[in-house]
Order: sequence, then structure tokens, then C-alpha cells
Amino acid sequence: MKICVVGTGYVGLVSGTGLASVGHEVACVDVDAAKVERINRGEPPIHEEGLEALLKANVGRRLRATTSLASAMENADVALVCVGTPFDGKLIDLSYVLQVAREIGQVLKDQAAAAKAAGKQPHYCVVTVKSTVVPGTTDTVVREAIEEVSGLKAGKDFGLGMNPEFLAEGVAVKDFQDPDRIVVGGIDERSTEQLARMYATFEQKGVPVVRTTPRTAEMIKYTSNSFMATMISFSNEIARICDGIGGLDAAEVFKGLHLMKHLIYRDADNNLKKAGATSFLWAGCGFGGSCFPKDVKAITAHAQHRGVDTPMLDAVLSTNKTQPGQMLRLLKEQLGDSLAGRRVTVLGVAFKPGTDDVRESPALPVIADLVKAGAKVTAHDPIAVETGRKALADYGVPADAVSFAPSLDAALASAEAVLLVTSWPEYKAVPELQSKAGRSAVPLVDGRRYLARESLPAYSGIGLSLGR
Repeated sequence: MKICVVGTGYVGLVSGTGLASVGHEVACVDVDAAKVERINRGEPPIHEEGLEALLKANVGRRLRATTSLASAMENADVALVCVGTPFDGKLIDLSYVLQVAREIGQVLKDQAAAAKAAGKQPHYCVVTVKSTVVPGTTDTVVREAIEEVSGLKAGKDFGLGMNPEFLAEGVAVKDFQDPDRIVVGGIDERSTEQLARMYATFEQKGVPVVRTTPRTAEMIKYTSNSFMATMISFSNEIARICDGIGGLDAAEVFKGLHLMKHLIYRDADNNLKKAGATSFLWAGCGFGGSCFPKDVKAITAHAQHRGVDTPMLDAVLSTNKTQPGQMLRLLKEQLGDSLAGRRVTVLGVAFKPGTDDVRESPALPVIADLVKAGAKVTAHDPIAVETGRKALADYGVPADAVSFAPSLDAALASAEAVLLVTSWPEYKAVPELQSKAGRSAVPLVDGRRYLARESLPAYSGIGLSLGR
């Protein structure tokens, strides 16, 4: 099939490259000419594990990038809309989606006119929203925008559908290549089946393909992210209860929880395996990124706009907003109430390992609060340095208030305390580095319960209250 992908961010570029890798002819569209040139050289403009190798294997063969939407849509069977949908606190911003919808409408109009002049039938393309949009967006505002500009009719002259993505940053390529499910929602059977055909390779391998309506497909996406966010905030509330009662370790509690029959299974060799959901049932300093915070806020706002109260999801957001503050509380238990002049190192600025994305990262309020308290802050992250600097500036943190260390050892060298915020694999070495340097007594607050509590004598962590 010929696929047009509009937008080359995490979703667009990973999806486009992945679709090319399974045999489709893909054209990625972006307004940024410099980004297009980079992609055509096989250089991904974003950091995503495995993406560069996959891009190099397909670019110039089954994959190309262009600034021309008309060129990319020539004889395209599917046009995927993969642009951002920011949330302003009240509504998601559909301006990018609507702009693309109108541009696609113009291309469809031009194609129909050219086909008519040549005495031919125009090629049937299924315009598909892959961006995360609230239920009712695709079959109303997107449809109306395309029809208004093109003068054509959805379901008759072109197809229309919604195909949500379930790609986690850092492992997006793996998630595309090994999906748990694929959801395709079309306005009619023809649209739905043409979308499903795009994923025929996966369906043949046994991946479930959910065929549904655009509105249900949109809601599946929000429900999935809200479910995972809820598990995280539930875990953090349990951790707070453990800490408040005393004599408890939330990590041990969750290890016991993970063994319940709903969260384990046995593989073909009868080995006990934990379900993937257990990764969200763990104490930490809160969720971040471009999806969970935005999507939960967006669906609750949309529900409330329709007169539906969302007390549970409101609580999910409330718990998450206050969770980074637990880090400073634990730090003060180690250093005392005054942090003025104290040298504190923050390990991890990205919202999760494997990405340089710092959007909604718990590290940002942690660092901002440390600076406000007068601490001398050093930060370290394997890759999220420039994105971290910019985000902290946007957060109101002066550029000279935070020093980014060039290496992990340098970050630890003069610290009076260490806060582990992001569970990068590199940070497993912290106990050994501290021990070799004679710094084992330096307090460490583990915001991800990533290190063994016995690995350092002055260890404290979310949900750990054995000293109470």
C-alpha cells in the first residue's frame, strides 16, 4: 500500500518507518525542510532507541520525506494525520489537526479535478487521524473540515478513520514492531477494512485488530492512558499510606501484590511471568511525559464539558501533582529543614529512561523547589541535557542556578545528597561509585525505588518508612 504520514514527531516518524519496514511505500510530510533533509539522510530528528537503524534500512527504498503534501498523497491509500494536540487546561488544541485536514481537503479536491479532466476515477484514500483527539473529533470537526474544502463527501469520495497509537517513548520502535493490539475505526466498512489492510502483516501473526467506529477508537486511547495513570497514582497513594503508618516498605508490598493471580501467568515452559501492568504498580515520584498528564486532563475536561463529573480521575491528577514534593520531604528528613547552600545532585531530567523528552517530568518541579529553597543544584541526565536546560528556563529556573554535570561520577563528586528521579540503567552503578569514592554515607533519596535499599547506608525512598 501507499501511505502518506503527515507529521514526523515521535508518532509520525516511528509509525512511518515501521510501516515501511513491513513493506509499504511511505512518504512522510513535514513543513520543516531541515528536518525533511535529515530524515532523507537517515538521521532521525528525535531520540528513540532503534529508530536510526530502522530509518537507515528503509529511507531511499520504501521511505522518503518531503515538504509536499500533494506529492506524498499521490495515489495514497491511507493518509495518517500525526500532528500535535496540545492541551490548554480547558480544551485540546485542534489547530494543527484542522490545518492538516483542510490541506488534505485541498489535495483531494485537486486530485478529483485532475482525474475528472483525464476521464478517470480519483484514487480512494482513507484520511485517518492518528493524533490523540477527544471522542467525536474525527467524525465531526475533521470530517466537516475536509468536506468543506474539498467539496467531496466522506464515505463516497474518500474514506475517514481513526487509528490511535500505543507507542511508549523510549520503546516506541519495539511497541510498533510488537504491538499488543491494533485499533482501526472507520466511518464505514470500506474505510475500516482499508485501514486494517495496512496492518495485515500483524494480524496474520495473531495480533488482535479491533475494528470499530472512530469515536470508540478515540475513547480506547484515552481509556488506556487513563488506566495506566490511575495505576501509578494508586500505587503512590498506597506508598504514602505505608510511609504514614510506619514500619512498612511499599516495594515489598507491591512485590506481594504482583503475585496475585490477575497479574501473573505461566509461559510455555511453566515459568512464572509478571503481566506488563505490574510496571505501573510501583511507588515513584509521579508520571510525566506528553501523554498521561495531557490525556487525563483532556478527557476529564471533555467529560465535564458534557456535564459528567470525574472524581476518580481528578484524584489521579491531584495525587500525581503533589508526588514530586515527596522527594523534598524525604531529603529534609536526611539533611534538615534548611536546604540553603546544601549541594544536591538530581539524577535524571527526562520523564523516563530511553528518551530526551522532559515534558511534565517530575524532575522539573523537584529542581525548581530545590533552587527556591536555596540549594546548590547539580543535574545529570545521559541525553536530556539541552531539553532539560530549556524546560527549566521555561519553568522559571535561572540558567546559572543549575549545573549540568558532564558525567555521572562528576555529578556525584561533591554532592551532600543525591535525588534519583529517572531510572536510567546507568544509575544502577551509583552505590558502587559512591562506595569506591568513600561517599557511601551521602544520603540518597530514590524517587523510583530503583536501587536496593541496602545498597547505601543513608538510603531513603518513596514508600519506605522502616525508621518510623
